[in-house]
Amino acid sequence: MTVPRTREAVDAPTAGASSSDAAVGLPSVTEAGLTSDEVHERVESGRTNRVKDSTSRSFADILRANVFTLFNGIIFTAMILVLLTGSWKDAVFGLVIIVNTGIGVLTETRAKRTLDRLSILVAADYAVRRDGRDVTVPHDGIVIDDLLWIRSGDQVPADAVVVRTWGLELDESMLTGESRTVRRREGEPVYSGSTVVSGLALTRVTAVGDHGYAATLTSQAKVYRRTVSDLSRGINTILKYMTVVVVPLCVLLVWSQLRSVGGLDEAVATGRWREAVVSAVAGVVGMIPEGLVLLVSLNFAIAAMRLARSNTLVQELESLETLARVDCLNLDKTGTITDGGITFRSVIPLGDTQDDAMRDGVASDVNGRALESRIAALCAEESPNATGAAILAGLESRGVAPAPVKARIPFSSARKWSAVCTQDGGWCLGAPEVLLSAIDGDHADVAAEVSRLASQGDRVLMVAHAAVAPDPDDPRLDPAAEPVALVVCSESIREDARPTLAWFRDQGVRCRIISGDNPATVGAIADRVGLTGDRPARTMDARELPEEIDELSRVLENVDVLGRVLPEQKKAIVQALHARGRVVAMTGDGVNDALALKEADLGIAMGNAAPATKAVAQLVLVDSRFSHLPDVVARGRQVMANMERVASLFLTKTVYSSLIALGVVLSGIPFPYLPRHITHVGALTIGIPAVLLALAPYTRRYVPASYTHLTLPTNREG
Repeated sequence: MTVPRTREAVDAPTAGASSSDAAVGLPSVTEAGLTSDEVHERVESGRTNRVKDSTSRSFADILRANVFTLFNGIIFTAMILVLLTGSWKDAVFGLVIIVNTGIGVLTETRAKRTLDRLSILVAADYAVRRDGRDVTVPHDGIVIDDLLWIRSGDQVPADAVVVRTWGLELDESMLTGESRTVRRREGEPVYSGSTVVSGLALTRVTAVGDHGYAATLTSQAKVYRRTVSDLSRGINTILKYMTVVVVPLCVLLVWSQLRSVGGLDEAVATGRWREAVVSAVAGVVGMIPEGLVLLVSLNFAIAAMRLARSNTLVQELESLETLARVDCLNLDKTGTITDGGITFRSVIPLGDTQDDAMRDGVASDVNGRALESRIAALCAEESPNATGAAILAGLESRGVAPAPVKARIPFSSARKWSAVCTQDGGWCLGAPEVLLSAIDGDHADVAAEVSRLASQGDRVLMVAHAAVAPDPDDPRLDPAAEPVALVVCSESIREDARPTLAWFRDQGVRCRIISGDNPATVGAIADRVGLTGDRPARTMDARELPEEIDELSRVLENVDVLGRVLPEQKKAIVQALHARGRVVAMTGDGVNDALALKEADLGIAMGNAAPATKAVAQLVLVDSRFSHLPDVVARGRQVMANMERVASLFLTKTVYSSLIALGVVLSGIPFPYLPRHITHVGALTIGIPAVLLALAPYTRRYVPASYTHLTLPTNREG
């Protein structure tokens, strides 16, 4: 958020601050803040808020990963040998290296550029107090020990401790996964990455840059790991075995071809040694399944382009194979199942005003309509918070207009309630526990109803009515006030969540919700979206989870929903599922999800995720729509099942070429083909038909064939 500016110049501008950027609209305070000399000293010593935060892989990483492969090394060596003989026409097989590498580099670079554009944010200015003045500085201009103003709408740029507060409330869901806001008082810490949802505070910066909480949390996730598919690993295993066979066979081929032209001396004297080398390379090229490697890259690229049209960004092509084998999907609640917003559900009248028809949130009589108009008036503030705005929007969609108001006490996070004065007295709206503690009488039944609704995952507010309205100059609740209604809200659930979860159930993919929220709340949302179908979801508090991985994996088999999960626990949960042989995909959007996404076989980040989270994910759902996942998984299954189907064609060619080469060595006859013949025949008889077969539809979960189990048990390579 850009701080409002005045035209008054600051006499001694500090590092990073504009001389005309004195901030206004802030409370008067006695703290002077750092002096210009102190700021300069901190800037010189590097104690600024500059963070090295890469949003995606570098171009050098992409180029290195696609160029330096075992396949490229073998083909490149063979091509150099042919070029040394001067027979450039027979080096045409080397084009496979260029095409194969080009496909990978271009596709992954395109994904990188898209992701980088997604992560470009408008540089925010922040108000800091220096030399007794409020000035604005950019994010990187904040230094250690700065007095920093944070207010509603700001994302906290650095770790700090609260010096003075005016009702500060923070949303720390990007760090903890907990969606409910938290209040911070004087002396309490605030962490970088959290967002101010209401109030204002003057804070003292305690950690900047890479030393901040968010940067520390993601430091382990910054180490890049390349995804290696089982198919690619299987091909590499074949190439390794072939290398053991090819090297001595190539020597024997050269020796046999030299003998066929009259021996070494004759070959050197006549220059026919070139024919011997070219013939030997022809035998080697025939044994290398270069068409299979090219077809794998081509199909991965085609799948990535198709997914890009559905706003799904593939950062690593080989991650598409993992999609085909996923049998366990861990879902983050906030940002995946819910969109982070608040939805108004209903008004439940209490006492004499209760009416069964209103339990569904529909006012069916005059008294009910009047009650809802008072609630609308309570929420119709100049700048309502998210909950108030949701209630007002929900009531207005039903045709309810706010009642006329004589006086208003705006909502305060310190009081936890707001009030209005109408023609029929005073009306208060706020947290039930706060209102009930301030009014007389036994309202145990109301408290029980509030507790019941809260256990279902609802957010509950209470409306109280008093004959006398609170005094705006001295806002206090009237002890004689009576509870008249409960206002029920809930987190806004994505419309595509239920059908998407149903699709995964039908496909045999086990889904779990892992969240930092209250287990009962998350469990209620899980039941609402049909996570487990007809039966209730089995919930558990993550604080009760065992630390030992094997025991944790056993416990997880009987758990569908985990609440109060810490970032380190999310990573341990993925490790425990791996111990059970599961292929795990993980979705997330917060910094707290980065470690788990990196540990999972497939990390899926939302488009609105933190940059560090998108940097470690293999897939990014650009528009943050959960409903893209079925198409993503189906595309991966199609690629892998069809690739395995055509792989036998290329392996058959490899076997036959090896037998021909062995026969030539044993018989001593000239090799019957040139490298160009091998390339052309392979492309026409196997390559083109294989491409057509690889594009056939396939939706069932992919199970690797036995020959791919020549690979290691994990699909992540450091």
